[in-house]
Amino acid sequence: MSEEILAVPLLEPAEGTPDVIDTHEAFRKALDLLSKGSGPFAVDAERASGFRYSARAYLIQIKRRDGGLHLIDPIPFGPGDLLFVELNNLFNTDEVILHASTQDLPCLRELGINPVKLFDTELAGRIAGLPRVGLGPLLESLMGISLAKEHSAADWSARPLPKEWLTYAALDVELLIELRERMYMILQDAKKLPWADQEFAAILKAPPAPPRVDPWRRTSGMHKIKKRDQLAVIKSLWTARDAIASQQDMAPGKLLNDSAIVELAISMPTNKKEFEKCLRPLGLRARWLENLQLWLDSIATAVALPEEQWPAMRTSADTLPPIKLWRDKFPEKFAPLSHARAAIEVIAQENEIPVENLITPEYVRRLCWKPPVGATTTLSLPEVAHALMELGARQWQIDLVAPALAAALLEREPIPAEVAQSADDEVQSGVSQTFTDE
Repeated sequence: MSEEILAVPLLEPAEGTPDVIDTHEAFRKALDLLSKGSGPFAVDAERASGFRYSARAYLIQIKRRDGGLHLIDPIPFGPGDLLFVELNNLFNTDEVILHASTQDLPCLRELGINPVKLFDTELAGRIAGLPRVGLGPLLESLMGISLAKEHSAADWSARPLPKEWLTYAALDVELLIELRERMYMILQDAKKLPWADQEFAAILKAPPAPPRVDPWRRTSGMHKIKKRDQLAVIKSLWTARDAIASQQDMAPGKLLNDSAIVELAISMPTNKKEFEKCLRPLGLRARWLENLQLWLDSIATAVALPEEQWPAMRTSADTLPPIKLWRDKFPEKFAPLSHARAAIEVIAQENEIPVENLITPEYVRRLCWKPPVGATTTLSLPEVAHALMELGARQWQIDLVAPALAAALLEREPIPAEVAQSADDEVQSGVSQTFTDE
């Protein structure tokens, strides 16, 4: 019986934790050192999610072989500073390595950093079929190194940043280049490197997400809301909260969390006593009372609206009905969907890749809801491939799933419920085991 190999804790960077760069002189010195290095750039960014309204970067970590490890405070410089232009030009001479790049790219782009070549170690792990793809688990399983994560939820907008936080941040890029090399070989050996390259390119080409339609509808706990006048209160409170959160650059949930908004919409208090009684079961917080009059006025405004101005229970946006309704209410759509799901699960298992990375589930649902012309009478493989491409699927995904989807679209009887449920359980189990420890 072999002994379990314990991961070695990485406590600080090999060259020590560098000082924070917050002056133009120090920034220029870092640029000079980085330009003298070679190979890709390991990059990470720290935000203040849960503390601030904005998603801006409050610290940027960069490492390059023979170019040093640098911690840049972007706040003293701001977006558009010429030094960030120079940094972007330098990055574009080689590859930028990020872990879970879609999380950091928006705040980097806000500063003017737009990589042209990307390697995402988290996404690489997913495509490789590794069970745990957080930075810590990857370093532990592939390199025998463990990272502490005790500061992952810290308020990075605080100044000055404690030394132990800076060490934690520096360690996120300390071995990122070596991890990238290990992941590259794994993908190459599995003949999945072209898949990863297409995914990385797609991330860089993806346009910014459009503004959400009715973002207030994403309030947690909306399932408790059963009446349209309650929706009006939700919308009014959410809008008021968003305005003040934006003005103060504070996380909206710190002003009034979603659970409180839902309870207020149900109870509709008209004074402080009723307000406190409504929220006391949630653990009434002093901060919620700081804007008491604003909340009461928002509720009163919503209550005073005529019924024709109450929001609809469902939006008319381009959204599909909940999947749980398809079997009974839309059987002609559910039949091909059940076969498509089963086929994709098999393909995912054969290729050792999570279903959601093999093909975006929303694409499959949309294809089954509105199949290409001709799919009811012929195999329609070219039409299915074209439809998937129009939705945003990459060529490697289309090559793998289009034939199975084309066949599924011809099905008129669904897979039996117990078989479909078993497949869904397996998919959900796989999703829950593949995670990121951000």
